[in-house]
Amino acid sequence: MEEFRGWRAMLCFPQMATKAQITAEQYLHMTFEHDAEFVRGEIVERTLPDLLHSATQAKVCFQLANLRSRFRLLPCIGIRMKLVEGLYRVADVAVFSNHPVEDYPEQPPLVVVEIISPDDRHHYVMKKLEEYRNWGVQNIWVVDPLSKRFAIYTEMGLQYISSLALADYPFELSPSVLFSDL
Repeated sequence: MEEFRGWRAMLCFPQMATKAQITAEQYLHMTFEHDAEFVRGEIVERTLPDLLHSATQAKVCFQLANLRSRFRLLPCIGIRMKLVEGLYRVADVAVFSNHPVEDYPEQPPLVVVEIISPDDRHHYVMKKLEEYRNWGVQNIWVVDPLSKRFAIYTEMGLQYISSLALADYPFELSPSVLFSDL
């Protein structure tokens, strides 16, 4: 019975009314079977990626990695980032123009890419996108591999687009290229 106390209870029984609060330091020293985020004292499990999600994530990162040597951009997969005190999010892909010095970057990346999974909840994804925007991320991209569509998130909300482009860099990615062999 001891194992169902504290943070484990939150992971096993997320519908419970009372949740154990932990510190960011405790969160950063924990390991998880499946990655989790830290939101104001609570551990929030991420939805489990499936094959399509993982393959899409790899292809997006590969496409962005082509800019690495020429422009010193650093694409990262599944990196924990500290948005504000008490809020750590994990981006599917993040691209940094200024290489972070911290293990958990505290400065916004140039790009954050969120790849939609079948189990994602719309309100949760929108909340996360808004947190990225408030943090100062200039390019927030949403990739939906099931519908093979792209969107960007700005102060006007979610807007579907025909391709992902990166201002000031020779980068454009269309659904036909990204999803060609997925």
